[in-house]
Amino acid sequence: MMRRSRVTYLVIALTGLASVTACGGQAPTATDTVAVPVAVTGMGEAPSAPVPSKIEPDRSPTVAPVPSPTVAKIQKWVKIYSGPSVKNINPPRSTRRGSHTVELNAAPSAEIGTYLTDGAGRTLYRFDNDSARPPRSTCNNDCAAAWPPLLIKSPGKIYPDGINPKIIGYVERADHTCQVTINGHPVYYFVTDTRPGDIDGQGVNGTWFAVSPSGGRTRPLPDSLSTPGNPGR
Repeated sequence: MMRRSRVTYLVIALTGLASVTACGGQAPTATDTVAVPVAVTGMGEAPSAPVPSKIEPDRSPTVAPVPSPTVAKIQKWVKIYSGPSVKNINPPRSTRRGSHTVELNAAPSAEIGTYLTDGAGRTLYRFDNDSARPPRSTCNNDCAAAWPPLLIKSPGKIYPDGINPKIIGYVERADHTCQVTINGHPVYYFVTDTRPGDIDGQGVNGTWFAVSPSGGRTRPLPDSLSTPGNPGR
């Protein structure tokens, strides 16, 4: 005898769909009745139950997004951020020109300890004759020609890496430009530093030192000497 296949429609009550409804989607509020086609082989045979497919968990590694820095401090028209910028910043080529955006980085050194640089890796110094409370620069005219101040222009942004943003600020100089400060200490470049990592100004006249991330002195070099022609004041 030949057996015939036929399709019959079973009426199934679907309830509890709220648990599989997409987040934020509209879940049914009452029992819904729908007709589902089921293939039946042979006369009088019960339909075979569908075999649920095995769902493998997604084991692909997840990559955490890099958080953008937030504003940690505002001093008038300068915003100081909580960390380094996620975008590349081109520092000014000249140390005598200020910038609207300044990067500050902590650089390790076996010779002098951790010290600060700008975004181009140029060493930043502090001068013992300056005042930190209140912030005040005493290096002007010929002194500033040898020790150019790190200037910030209006409106300004400062992005630190390895420095507490709360101790970063600026002070107005005698020529009305604005100089970046670390814990109140105005910071400078040295004219003979020409490459990233140069520390030619370390210990000059016993008053100039690469500035640490806390605004303090770094260790003097063993052969630090006063350098003629490079005024300390």
